[in-house]
Amino acid sequence: MMEYAVYVLKSLSYPKHYVGYTSNLISRFKSHNALGKKGYTIRYRPWVVIHVEFYNSKNEAMSREKFLKSGKGRKWMKNNIHDY
Repeated sequence: MMEYAVYVLKSLSYPKHYVGYTSNLISRFKSHNALGKKGYTIRYRPWVVIHVEFYNSKNEAMSREKFLKSGKGRKWMKNNIHDY
């Protein structure tokens, strides 16, 4: 069975956070810090992982990611993740 990770990144250069999910956490984290990657995260490198949760299904991970990106989810992260 495949395992999915929901993760929260913190930029070391800017006051920014990023929430995502993946089935390969190490590869995905490396891609966020890679020079050649395009997208939101390239502007705010370098990133560090400050929180990870694991789920047995893609749907669970997607649901949790969606929650963490909501207003209630951001409030939860502020109250429960030390470095947020």
